[in-house]
Amino acid sequence: MKTNDLIDLLATDAGPAPRALAARRLSPALALALLTSIAATLLLLGPIPAALWAEPAPWIKLGYAGGLAAAALWLTARLGRPVPRTAMPVLLVAVVAAAMALLGLSTLLDTPAGERLATLLGHSWARCPLNVVLLALPALVATFWALRGLAPTKLRLAGLAAGLLAGALGACAYTLSCTELSPAFVAVWYSLGIGLAGTLGAMLGPLALRW
Repeated sequence: MKTNDLIDLLATDAGPAPRALAARRLSPALALALLTSIAATLLLLGPIPAALWAEPAPWIKLGYAGGLAAAALWLTARLGRPVPRTAMPVLLVAVVAAAMALLGLSTLLDTPAGERLATLLGHSWARCPLNVVLLALPALVATFWALRGLAPTKLRLAGLAAGLLAGALGACAYTLSCTELSPAFVAVWYSLGIGLAGTLGAMLGPLALRW
C-alpha cells in the first residue's frame, strides 16, 4: 500500500481534530486542585482577618499570583503540543515577574534604611515558600495528569511550566491565610516558593510526562 493511500485510509471518518483540547483538560483539573488548596489553607492555616481585605496587600498578592498563573497556563497549554510556540507566553511570564519585582524594590527603597530588613523578612519568611510549594502540589498533580493526555515533547520545559502554574495557584491559595503586608515580601518569598515549585516540576517532567 502506498503511503498516501495509508494516510487516506487512516483519515477516513476521522472528523476534525478537537479544538482547545488543552484547555478542556487543564481547566477542570486545575479548578478542582485550586479548591483543594484553598480548603487546605483555610482548614490548616486559617483565614486572614476580614479587616485585611481593606488593605491593598491581599489584592496585590492575588493579582501577582493570578497574573502569573494565567501566563503559566498559556505556556503550559502551548507546551502540551508537539511543536510548541512559546515566545509570547514566556515573555508574559517574565513581564509579570518583573513587574512584581519592580513593585517590591520600589516599596523597599521607600522604606527607611533601618526598617528594610524587617520589612523584607516580615514574620513568616521562613515558612512562606514551603507553604506555597505544599499548596501547589494538588495543582502540580492535576497539571501533569492533563499534560499526559496531550502530546508534550519538551518534557523538562513542560514540567517547569506546570510547576510555575501550580506554584502560582498555590500562592493564590496561601494569600487567604498570609498576613504579610509588604510587596517586597511578596516579590521575594512568594516568588521563591513559586520558583521552587517550578524547579520541582522541571525535575519531575522527564519522568512524569514521558509518553
